[in-house]
Amino acid sequence: MLRQGSLGQRVATAGALLASLMALPAISYMLTAGLRARYLIEWNLPFGSCELALDPLTLIFLIPIFLVFAAGSLYACGYWPASSKPASEPPLTFFYGLLAAAMAMVVVSRNGALLVMSWEVMALSGYFLMSAEHTDPEVGKAGLVYLVASHLGAASLLVLFSLLAGATGSFLFPAAGSLHVSSSLAAILFFAALLGFGSKAGIMPLHIWLPSAHANAPSHVSAILSGVMLKMGIYGILRVITFFPERPLWWGELLVVAGLVSALMGICIASAQKDIKRLLAYSSIENLGLITAGIGAALYGEATGSSRLAYLGMAGALFHILNHGMFKPLLFFGAGSVMHATGTREMDRMGGLSSRMPWSTLLSLAGAVAICGLPPFNGFASEFLLYLGFFGEARSSQPLLALGAPVLALVGGVAVISLVKLFGITFLGAPRSEGAAHSHESPASMLVPMGVLAGLSLVGGIFPQLFLSLVNPVVGALALGAPAGYAAPVRPIALTAAGAALPLLAGAIFLVLKRRELASPRATGPTWGCGYLAPAPRIQYTASSFGQLMGSLSTPLIRSRTSRGTVAGVAPVEASFRYQPEETLLGKVAMPALRGAATVSAFIRRLQHGEVQIYMLYIFATLFVLLLSVR
Repeated sequence: MLRQGSLGQRVATAGALLASLMALPAISYMLTAGLRARYLIEWNLPFGSCELALDPLTLIFLIPIFLVFAAGSLYACGYWPASSKPASEPPLTFFYGLLAAAMAMVVVSRNGALLVMSWEVMALSGYFLMSAEHTDPEVGKAGLVYLVASHLGAASLLVLFSLLAGATGSFLFPAAGSLHVSSSLAAILFFAALLGFGSKAGIMPLHIWLPSAHANAPSHVSAILSGVMLKMGIYGILRVITFFPERPLWWGELLVVAGLVSALMGICIASAQKDIKRLLAYSSIENLGLITAGIGAALYGEATGSSRLAYLGMAGALFHILNHGMFKPLLFFGAGSVMHATGTREMDRMGGLSSRMPWSTLLSLAGAVAICGLPPFNGFASEFLLYLGFFGEARSSQPLLALGAPVLALVGGVAVISLVKLFGITFLGAPRSEGAAHSHESPASMLVPMGVLAGLSLVGGIFPQLFLSLVNPVVGALALGAPAGYAAPVRPIALTAAGAALPLLAGAIFLVLKRRELASPRATGPTWGCGYLAPAPRIQYTASSFGQLMGSLSTPLIRSRTSRGTVAGVAPVEASFRYQPEETLLGKVAMPALRGAATVSAFIRRLQHGEVQIYMLYIFATLFVLLLSVR
């Protein structure tokens, strides 16, 4: 499986696999046993002690880091080998490992300055990874937007940790529940954390960098960006929340609203996409929105004294963090296999791949079922917890939160439509292009990581108690008013898991019947052609036509950018029509703002003449203005 890569790539992949095989069992053991660790490292920087620590919250975020890092490293040996990518493979391999190390450092840091430094290394590593094909103008544009958004988020983090240092007298993180500050300062700290970490998590409207970055990055890079790096924003929000002994009710309400809005808007925009990776990128916004809503529900339950809601919200959010770290990289790997075989990201140019890529089709189907929240895969189990939490509020004295239940149902329905489009248009039907007609199955180095992630997704759906045993210690450590072993929802999940085994039984019966069918003689003939004497691939549904209904319902969120040729004359030349869905917030608000900032920056840049006497004049003029203002 490692033969396709260069020697350096093979060594790096072997190291990644070995590190993950050593780390994941140790992390799982520490979580279930309730163990903690703390380390102090000597350094010469003027930011207090350099402290690293492992606690339940850190450990659960380390799981997707090591899992996806190892899977993506192996996948890259077939998807991005040195034989076909000699110039970009070495830096890509280096920054892939650096990104994983930086994310691990982010979650183990207990010093604000160290976390910000690790955060910047993580952000820059992500930039160099997603800009692997920097000669493409679209990639360069996506990288610029990513850098601007990352540095704006980092500026909020500088404000956050500077204020924390001023309040506590140290850059070290305060112990859980020990930060006693005024309500106004607490609100400022919360908003700074929400802006800084929320921009990395892709919470709307802080998501402007995400769709283009994930769509234009190599697929194994998109997998770690979406499956892991987005969660670093969620980790930061949770870590800051733990500092406070009491969390106001409005914190939970704000997170619930922000999460549900992100989930609904994200999946509605995804349903109109025809770029397979851009669709997956917007669905990541949906899933991070569900996680954010779960955290908000937990804070709401804590503030209202509902231990049931506190447990269900936080356990559902943490469970979904693990699950999303499995099925979303699986889907990006599946998209990479399709692109590797067809040479395009446009679903309108795919089709008919199931007969040529049977294993990629089966594994991608598993990821699609999981992300739709359908049994027997793990997405169902974690979303079921969130449903229980929101539905249960209908019987409370303040049933307002129950309004989130129909929003979750709507999100789930649109997600099914989007993933049916993705799978059906991509893998079923007849090929719509030469690339699809001559596609080929991916090598084992790409299929094995997909199989591992699909298997874990299936295990998490049939035996959710295994994953809940990793989640419960974290819920208890967060001290949200719910005991770590709160068992009320576990029994219904076990029952639904038993019911989820029915599709497996149905699949076994199908295989037996299929085998009998193949053994018996059969005849073939044409079916009814619906009135068409010569059916062609062009009469099939495309991604654009399939998503037209949802696109028309989501016109406030999406606008259609079209271009068409002119048909004129007695014998008109060949004309074409192109359709490109574009998010209104990005096209009408974010990008004009960035262009305006670029114009202002270009004007300011003219002041940099490189002449010392001019700079001295600037200094003199500044001092003169300051002296006048003081007088």
